[in-house]
Amino acid sequence: MTRAATAGDVRRHAGLVVRPMRPSDVDEADRIMRVAFGTYLKAPDPVLVFGDVDVVRTRYRTDPGRAFCAEADGQVVGSNFATRWGSFGFFGPLTVRVDLWDRGIAQALMRPVLDLFDRWDVRDAGLFTFPESPKHVGLYNKFGFWPRELTPVLAKQVDAPQAGAGYDTLGTDRARGSLDQVLDDCRAVADSVHGGLDLTEEILAVAQHRLGDTVLVRDSDRVVGFAVCHHGPDTEAGSGACYIKFAAVAPGTGAGARFARLLDACEAFTTQHGQRMVIAGVNTARRQAYRTLLDRGYRAQFHGLTMTRADGPTYNRSDIYVLDDLR
Repeated sequence: MTRAATAGDVRRHAGLVVRPMRPSDVDEADRIMRVAFGTYLKAPDPVLVFGDVDVVRTRYRTDPGRAFCAEADGQVVGSNFATRWGSFGFFGPLTVRVDLWDRGIAQALMRPVLDLFDRWDVRDAGLFTFPESPKHVGLYNKFGFWPRELTPVLAKQVDAPQAGAGYDTLGTDRARGSLDQVLDDCRAVADSVHGGLDLTEEILAVAQHRLGDTVLVRDSDRVVGFAVCHHGPDTEAGSGACYIKFAAVAPGTGAGARFARLLDACEAFTTQHGQRMVIAGVNTARRQAYRTLLDRGYRAQFHGLTMTRADGPTYNRSDIYVLDDLR
């Protein structure tokens, strides 16, 4: 296993410096990410491939200590980001300047992220990649990540709130002074689907940086389902959209009905914030959740491949109602 990284860790690889990202690196890291994905996807103008969707800045602001860049000859040439959801970690986007592809830079950018996973002692770690690309799959195989299920990213146009879609949000509960209880309830829901899973940092980052809000559904006074949502430009959703970055309901009896209520709430939240499309990803091993989305009119925009380190299913099981895609 790799050794634990420190905040000031600097690694050299074939003349390359891999180091923590600085504020002055963010714009160039964002440009490289857009051009890299746009080039791979054969977009006519690669830099415009994501429009006003912002991934690099949102990840950096969440925790600069989990953002890394590669530097060559004083120039940023690539970046990678680690995310921690309690006992589960994932990384990305991992991108390299197009003219420097296939020179080992992506492998160098993996090392500080793996060091963080070791330091955090996560139970499992994963990623989202292109299922049709042997090069990408082969790269991650080298670091102990193995292909699992497809993860479609689906979308649905919504024009009016669902009747009776009652819900609260973290914003309204903060105003009532009940933030600690809400976070405790959300942790309990997440832990019930996978031991130690914890979205607290993601929930608070979305609130702090005004990226959206967390939608809550309750039985009596207890939160039994929640969805961390970005919406609008300069977030991971983009103009006109609400992106459900993570959603979960308590498993067991009634989980399907709780999940339907949570989707109703997310769709109502979307229209009430002036957006018209809900975007959500789901691992296809969560068969009931996937079927529910299809039955409600969600349709796949594209498919990714989930790769994980653990042999077990983590929270990718047919009876688990969770939405995420690890992008």
